[in-house]
Order: sequence, then structure tokens, then C-alpha cells
Amino acid sequence: MNESYNDNVPLIRVINDNDSFNGSLNETQDSIALSSFSKKKKDNDTIIKTNKGRTIFIGKKNRSKYSKNVIRNQKYNIITFFPVVLYEQFKFFLNLYFLLVALSQFIPALKIGYIITYFGPLVFILSITISKEAYDDLLRKKRDNEENSQKYEILTADGFKHIPSSKIKVGHLIRIHENQRVPSDLLLLRTSNINGECFIRTDQLDGETDWKLRTAVSTTQQLKFDSELYDYQASIYAENPHKDIYKFIGTFTPFSASEESISTPLNVENTIWANTVLASGTAIGLVLYTGRDTRSVMNTNFPKTKVGKIDWEINRLAKILCVVTFIVSFVLIALNNFRGIWYISLFRFLIIFSSIIPISLRVNLDLGKTYYSYDIMHDDEIPGTVVRTSTIPEELGRVEYILSDKTGTLTKNEMELKQIHLGTLSYTTEAMEEIRSNLLMLYETQNEVNNIRFKRSKDMANRIKDIVIALALCHNVTPIISEDGKLTYEASSPDEIAIVKWTEKIGMTLIYRDTKKIKLKTPIDTILEFSILEIFPFTSETKRMGIIVKDEITNEITFYMKGADVVLSKMVLYNDWLDEECGNMARKGLRTLVIARKKLSNNSYMTFKKKYDQAKLSVADRNGEMEKVQTSIENDLELLGLTGVEDKLQDNVKTTLELLRNAGIKIWMLTGDKVETASCIAVSSKLVSRNSSIVKFFNLNSMTDACLVIDGETLQLCLSGCKDLFYEMTKNLPAVVCCRCSPTQKADVTKLIKTKIKNCVCAIGDGGNDVSMIQSADVGVGIVGKEGKQASLAADFSINQFQHLASLLLWHGRNSYKRSAALSQFIIHRGLIISVIQTVFSAMFYFAPIALYQGLLLVGYTTVYTSGPVFSLVLDKDINYATAMKYPELYKELLKGRSLSFKTFFQWMLISVYQGGIIMTGSILLFEDQFQNIKSITFTALIFNELLMVALEVKTWHKTMVLAEIITLFFYILSMFYLKTDFDLSFIFSINFVWKVAAITLVSSLPLYIIKKLKSYFSPPNYLLIRD
Repeated sequence: MNESYNDNVPLIRVINDNDSFNGSLNETQDSIALSSFSKKKKDNDTIIKTNKGRTIFIGKKNRSKYSKNVIRNQKYNIITFFPVVLYEQFKFFLNLYFLLVALSQFIPALKIGYIITYFGPLVFILSITISKEAYDDLLRKKRDNEENSQKYEILTADGFKHIPSSKIKVGHLIRIHENQRVPSDLLLLRTSNINGECFIRTDQLDGETDWKLRTAVSTTQQLKFDSELYDYQASIYAENPHKDIYKFIGTFTPFSASEESISTPLNVENTIWANTVLASGTAIGLVLYTGRDTRSVMNTNFPKTKVGKIDWEINRLAKILCVVTFIVSFVLIALNNFRGIWYISLFRFLIIFSSIIPISLRVNLDLGKTYYSYDIMHDDEIPGTVVRTSTIPEELGRVEYILSDKTGTLTKNEMELKQIHLGTLSYTTEAMEEIRSNLLMLYETQNEVNNIRFKRSKDMANRIKDIVIALALCHNVTPIISEDGKLTYEASSPDEIAIVKWTEKIGMTLIYRDTKKIKLKTPIDTILEFSILEIFPFTSETKRMGIIVKDEITNEITFYMKGADVVLSKMVLYNDWLDEECGNMARKGLRTLVIARKKLSNNSYMTFKKKYDQAKLSVADRNGEMEKVQTSIENDLELLGLTGVEDKLQDNVKTTLELLRNAGIKIWMLTGDKVETASCIAVSSKLVSRNSSIVKFFNLNSMTDACLVIDGETLQLCLSGCKDLFYEMTKNLPAVVCCRCSPTQKADVTKLIKTKIKNCVCAIGDGGNDVSMIQSADVGVGIVGKEGKQASLAADFSINQFQHLASLLLWHGRNSYKRSAALSQFIIHRGLIISVIQTVFSAMFYFAPIALYQGLLLVGYTTVYTSGPVFSLVLDKDINYATAMKYPELYKELLKGRSLSFKTFFQWMLISVYQGGIIMTGSILLFEDQFQNIKSITFTALIFNELLMVALEVKTWHKTMVLAEIITLFFYILSMFYLKTDFDLSFIFSINFVWKVAAITLVSSLPLYIIKKLKSYFSPPNYLLIRD
């Protein structure tokens, strides 16, 4: 890409904390009057000293270095690819062991058989892995290049020019169009809306699908043309970059030679963060932060290669097998009294017994995982499911914790007002028509607002009108009229849209809204007009939203407020019903909002306004200063009523959560929503069981049947100062709800639980704010929904609905884990039994380090002679789908890890020792006259024994298993004609050979079958009791 455009694109002047402020002043004196600028110098010095950040001057070139505005999700580059990939492979003891064994074959004294038999399998496995990693990383690079090469318009002296996203720098003026992704963190300067407003979609940042309203800086919005921005003289102070997406402190200071400048406070409402999307119109913004300094990147954890716990368990077993190999080799050398060059013999024995640690185990497990992934993606019960990480399907069967997002995951994010309470009367959905008729009657008789007075009486028509007007005014909803005349609403909260839709339904319609005015249409089609004097937006700290409006007809000034009952109950006048009714609605799973008002005189409002404007300009603790002034009018409010809004749940969420809870899985809800809302959803979704109660963090004590609710700030204190104590207090709780969680906090909670448990943590979400949590979990599940596909693309498993999680864990997780456990142990047994035969053989032949089976015979044993039947175990299942879903308690057994444990490992070791000893000693006893055919005798008995053992292990026969057994037996008999050096055909096909080999096989297998049946009869496993 030609970068010549840099010469023609002056950047906005940027001052670092370490830059000389006086130096920057000298550079700007040519274009800025000294008198006006020096007046602000002292204030700016105070700003920088109080809260370090960056100060930007519009219209000046600058080459200060900040983070490059590039997206990079690649795991490797051309230099690090091979070293990192090889390290990832050889950090597993299994692969490292076989590498050393293969390299030993270059030493003549240690060479046993063909080198290809040692290097071939290892190279094959590594080639597949390296190719897969290279392909996946190339896809990541392709996606990165697409993002980084997207073109954006920047304002230059010659007008707007296009540059790629990767070339954007701090200080550029960028124009964003409708439905275009924002490439960096911006300060909003102008919009195509005359009022300086625009909407953005933040679903890929905070997980919320609702549109957020943003407002441009008023002084730049008033410019006539966009091009005037380039020559506009102003300084912008921006705080240092941080993770909090809900906070921003800045100051905009225009300066002029002719008049005194006035600083404008900046907050998060004036910003557009990277990775959001402009939902309406066009906007011009000043780049504040780029690359890794953006809120989006700072809240994202970069993915690491996930390795299943079963792989680490097998890795530990491989180390035990290596120790066993060394011990056996050393014992054989010792029994031979260390004759000759004993250490050479020791190494030869180690190589001979290398089959104890079967390299085919990795191949079979990887192929098994591929099949499990295929099975998941083609399951009709969970259509649309995609497996993006095929290395960890077994982890689905060992999930102990589920960490779930709320919005769009447990709920549909579709709101509806279900109930409104006025103190003495309560109206539900069925009675809303009565409200409408009362309101209509009132306006038909008196439609002048100045004739309406609040009366402490049973005049319900007036009380209904008061709360309806309050609901129609106290919000941040903007009405949008489409080309076909249809009225729709956009807002940052679905609750507000639901309430405004309700007011429209009963006759009070919001028809116009900008930064200064609100217009309502009454049931008799008259227009009520109100001026907006001040807005107090909702925050997680205040838990309330307020607005001061002035009636244009009566000139009355009214302060309306709505918010959580825990906050407003202390601000309203005394009443005896609020707390009780809030509890009643909460038990129904409704999101409650208390509605109140206070009439202000003109003098009291002007006094408040003066103090509030001063607080807005404070840089040190601006929010705190504004809060102090705001609280001065938040007292003695008149309680108007209470609303209950329902957030519709996803299909079958209650059933799914109950299934998962009965399966012994602990469920945590991690949400960015407020405490009250999350608590309501926890109740309505049955995340909290019938016998459980909801308690706040410090009321927890030793309760084990409660649902803990904790907010973001308290959670941060726990994570930073007392992680262990926090986990100990919550580990026995069936459910925990963490509210106001940032993406980073979600990831931190996930990591904390991972370090404390032996089993797996599953994280599930549907928004961009869930990506860090999903990537940090052992198993990440993304839902494709309204919030886009970012979570789905970053997850290990992608599903369409939350209810599919039950099938994914209880059915596919169970099958994958139990099948891999059986497969791995059987392959280990296959290597152990042949090593036991080799040990007995060496002991009988004067402890000579000579291999009994070599070349094609040894290779065939682990491939064509046994691989088919053994691998067919991936088709086995102990119960059917209906049973798994009907009895979720069976999943608890998987969490105990008994399918693959040291106990089962040593049981298979004993089986291998018994069967290997029987085959070798039985062959010598029954065929003492044909000792020269000992190889073909023992090998045939070994193959028949393995085929029979596979048959004994199968719990549910599949036609493929039967075919695998028959085809394998056919290939073995056919290969006898080809391997004439190993098999004497005249001897092999004799009656004497057949019955004796059959007898040896029966003796090696029949006792194990009898023991298995007796154990099943006297102590049957749970799945067998249910199945029978």
C-alpha cells in the first residue's frame, strides 16, 4: 500500500505526559492567540498533574508514538511457527519419548528392526498436527488482513481521503457511515443528525443488543460544514486508557483570539468505542486511542491452545509406563548379573519395550475426537451446532461449573411490561384496557395540563395520568418514523422501550425527541411539549435514571426519577406498600422500577443548575462531585407507582437449567446487568431452585442452599484481595449471580475456578463481551443470536439455543469421555500385553535383548490386526439418548473421574500381565515340540485374545463393530500367506494348532469375563441398573 498520503494528512497535535507543555505552547502561538490560550494553561497543567492523560490539539502535525491500530489474532509468525508448534507437541512426554526412541535407531548397537517403523508413526502424527496448525493460523491471518485493510475516511486539508484501518493514528479525524464498524476509540465531534445525536450498536463490546445514544460535542456540532473541523482550534484532554467501558473523563476546550474560551466536560456519552457499529446516520470522530489501548482490546484475552484434561492424564500414565519399562529392563539385566556391556543391553530392552507406551494412542485419540466432533455436528437434536475445537470434546463430559451470560443466552432480550402498581390498585396485562379507558375519559373532559393536580384521593384517573406521563418522559428513548410512516423506538435499554411501547398502547405516544425537547400525543391527539433541562443517565453505581423537564404550556418544572427500589425507597415520601409489592413482583421474575417525581420552583432549579454545571467541569472525581449536587434534589419524592417488566426467557431454559443442576453441575450467571435485573432472571429461569433463597454477599455465612448475588465492585475486591476465601465461601453453592461484570472480570472468575477444581469449567455466551470468558474456560460455548457471531466464532462449540447445552453435555459429553477413556486404556493394554510376552520370552532365553516380534509383524499388530476393532469402541454407548436426558444424575459419576483413573489403569496392567503370561507360558507348555514356531503361536493367540477382549468390552453392539472384527480376522489370515518367514502354513492350518491356540485364548479371557459378570451381578453400576 502506498503511504504517500501521510505527507498530506496532518495529525492532530498530541501531547504525552512526558512532553514539554511549554514547548507545545510555543508551537501553537503562530495560529492561536496567546492571550486566550494562556488563560487555560494553568487549568490544563492542573488537569495533567491530577489525572495523567493525553492532550490533543486540533490542526497540528504530530509524530508521537502510540499503539498501532492493527488487529492481530495470529498465534504464530514465520519465525516462531515451527519452534512453538514443535514445543507444543514435545511438551507431551509421549511424543518426546518416541522421538528419543526413534533417534536411538541411528546408533548401530541399538538398532532393532527397520528405522521406518519408529520414525514413520511419529512423522505422520507431527505432519498432521503441523499442517492443521498452519492451516488454522493462515485462516486467522486472512481474517486479520481483512479487518486491517478495511477502508475509512479521514479528514485532510484536501477533504476526505480513504486509508486502511491499520494506518489510523491518534489524532485523525474519521468519518463513520451507517452500519460501519468503528476502528478505534473516538470522541464524537459531529453527526448527520441536526441535534448531534447518533445511535451505536455495542453488542460486540458489552453484549447488549440495544442501541446506545451518543451525543456530539456541542461546539463542533454547530459548525456549518464538516471541512471546518480540520481548521478548528481546540484542545482535548483525554484520560489514560483503561478497561472500563462505562467511564470516560475528558475536557474539550476551544480557543479563540477574540473571545474567552469555555471548557466543555466530556463523558462516555460523547465517545464511540472501537468494535461498536454506527447504527444511524454518519458521524465524525477524533481518534483518542488505537490498537491495544482501545477498550475493546484491553477487555479481550488472547486465546491459548486448549489441551484436554484427558490428554494430560494420559501423559501422566505414559510417564508411569516409562518407569515400568525402565524397571523391567533393569530387572532383566540384573537377573543376567550385568553380563557383557550391560548398559547397551539396558537401552536395547528400553527400545524393545517401547511398545508399552503406544504411539498409536495419540493417533487413535485424535481420530476419535474427529469422529465425536462429526457426531455432534450431525445430531438432529441440536441442529446448527458447529465444533470449532476438535481437540476437547471429552471435556464436555467433565463439566463441573457452567458460567453463563444472561442477556441473549438465558433470555431472548425481548421485554414486555406485565404489571403496574399504584399503591392501592394493581393492573396486570389483562387489565390494561381499563387504564386506557380511564386516561381517555380524563382527557375528553379536561385536556389542559394546568388543570390537573395530584390529589391524595381515590381519583385513579388522575393517578394513572401522572404515572403515564412520568413513564412517557423519564427515559432515553428516541422515536424513529420510517419512510412508510411506521413508528419505532431506539434506546440503550430494552426495559425503556417496553415501557414506552406500553404508554403508546394506552394512548400516550412519544412522537418526537431530541436533546432539548420531548413531544407526546395524548389519547385525543393533542400534543404535549416539554423542554429537557437536565438528564441523569442510569449507571451501575446510582441504579437510577432521572430527568428534569419544563412543561411548555404551564412552565412547571418537574423532576422525574425511576430506578431500583433499594435506592428510591429511601428518597420517596413514607409509604407502607412499596417494599412488599417489589418483593411480590420479584418473586414473579419481573424487573421492577419505582417511579417518582418532584416539582421544582424556578429558583430552586437555577440554584441546582449553577452547582451542577460547576461539578461537570471538575476533572478530579467529576462523577463524585456531580453525584453530590444531584442528591441535593433527590429527597421527599412523590411516589407515583411501580412497574414490572418481563424479560422473555429462551425456549426451555427452565428445563435445561434443572437438568444441568440435577447432573451435579454448579451454575454461575455472569452478567453486565444490574443486581435487581439479574436476580429477577435467576428466579424466573429457575436458576435458583425452589428451596433456595437469594442472599447478598455479606449475608452468606455458611449457607449451602442459597443463590449468592454479588455486584461487580465487590467481586473485584474479592478477586484482587481474597480469591481463596471467595472460592471457599462459594464452592458449595448451587448457583451464583455476578452482576455488573466487565469482560475481564468474567475471564478472571473463570480462571479462578479453573485453578481450584479437577474437572472442567464451561463458559457460555453470545456477545463480544463474553469472548474473554469463553476463551479462558476449559470448554467455551458460543450461541449464535441477536448479538452477532463473535462469541460463536471464538468458542470451541457453537450452538443455536441454550437448551442445546443439555444434549451437548449429558449426551455427547458422556459418550466422548467414556469412549476416549475406554479407547485409551485398551490401547495401553494392547501395548502392555505384548511387552509382557516379550519379557517372558527374554527371561526364558537367557535375558537376551532380542525382539520376539519385528518389522511388519510389529507394525501390523498396532494397525491392521487390531486397530479396526479397537477403534470401533468410539461407537460404543452404555445408555441411549432418552435415558441420558431422563436421568441426568448419571452425569455425576463422570465428574468423579472413575472412567480413567489410576485404579482402572492398574487394573488393566494386571489384566495385561495375566493374559501376556498365560499366552507365553501356555504356548511353551502346549507346543514344547514346536518351539521353532513360538512366534506364530503366541502372535496368533495374542490377536485372537485382543479381538475377544474388544468384544467383551462392548456394551452396545453396532454393525460396524461386527464388520471390524470379521474384516480384521480375514486380513490376519490372509497376511499369513504373505509373511511366510513368520508363519509356517502347514503348521498353522493343522487341527492341533487351532485347538491349542483356542484353548490358550479361552484361558486368558474366560476368567476375566466371569469376574466381570459376577461384579455386574453383585455390584452393578448405575447405568446398568437403569438400562436393565
